[in-house]
Amino acid sequence: MDFDFQWLLVGLPLAFALGWVASRLDLRQLGRARRETPSAYFKGLNLLLNEQQDKAIDAFIEAVQHDPDTAELHFALGNLFRRRGEFERAVRVHEHLLARGDLKAKDRERAQHALAQDFMKAGLFDRAEAAWRALEDTSFDQEARLAQLTLAERSRDWPRAVEVATRLNNRDAGAFATRIAHYECELALAADADGRPPDAEAALARARRAAPSAARPPMMLGQRHLKAGRPAAAMDAWDELREHQGSGAFLLVAEDYARAALACGRADSARAALLVMLAQHPATELLAALDLLDGRGAAAGAGAGLATPSPHQARWVAQLQQLPSLTAAQQVLAAAPETWGAPGLQALRAAVARAARPLQRYRCAACGFEAQHYFWQCPGCLSWESYPPQRIDALQ
Repeated sequence: MDFDFQWLLVGLPLAFALGWVASRLDLRQLGRARRETPSAYFKGLNLLLNEQQDKAIDAFIEAVQHDPDTAELHFALGNLFRRRGEFERAVRVHEHLLARGDLKAKDRERAQHALAQDFMKAGLFDRAEAAWRALEDTSFDQEARLAQLTLAERSRDWPRAVEVATRLNNRDAGAFATRIAHYECELALAADADGRPPDAEAALARARRAAPSAARPPMMLGQRHLKAGRPAAAMDAWDELREHQGSGAFLLVAEDYARAALACGRADSARAALLVMLAQHPATELLAALDLLDGRGAAAGAGAGLATPSPHQARWVAQLQQLPSLTAAQQVLAAAPETWGAPGLQALRAAVARAARPLQRYRCAACGFEAQHYFWQCPGCLSWESYPPQRIDALQ
């Protein structure tokens, strides 16, 4: 059959025309998309940079309506709602994203993460817990477990806190041994409050195994021994604390250490240990413990003044000279003035001056800005004559 070249001459221009029309339609559609979505999107970004969040939200809503399949717009809108405190709207945006079947796995994790943040900010901790659990074994795994640990601490769910912190510690996500020891100590306190001494002892044993160098377990162990009438065992626990921790945490139980020593007849060894610590790390807590060992408690020191200087008084004067404090000044003032001596009197003046210096300030009545010098115009809020002429060091 002969081929008619006339059809070829007609078909080629027709195909060219159809292709040209199709290309123009695609270009128009692309141009329309560029004119609609990006313009609203960039408008929202510009408003956000100018801290106009209300208008920015409106712009992003418009952009989402033009292109409802864009996940990034939803994320931007949800984050804006959360920052404004509109948590219900933020939750709806992120739940809408999670409900989409065509959402990529990475975007789904991001949406779940954003939803968990929404619940946290809104104070819906039970729903936040479930949202964070859904992120386990994802790219947000460590952040999710840390958030669950925070929730457990906030709700004082110490067994759950131990569980989560142990997992984090085993995954080398950080050092959580000390925190685990604190959780076990909290469990011990709860057990003692409920009348379950064996459970309290078991919790303290676990705390010591979790963090052998932690200060709180031996401190609590000694307190339990003293309360149970075992002062020698209490001293042994606190001696361990003193030797391993130095004077830091031991200061919290220094006076109890002195009481335990008096109760079990070990006052001399306790006094020697406290004097060594005092020479290395002067502290009023150690002086108070030494006063107890010497038979000079707070009540005795606050009574009638001493007629003659004493080693007890000399220690407090030396403390006041070395580390001026109101506590040391109070103890020195409790003695007769003739026992102060020139060094004691000078140390008292220095301590009072040091304590009064932060209070010798003027405070603006309009904004609360404080200054050592009087200003007619407040440097903080620029108000005129807003400073009362009286300083704020009056005791009230």
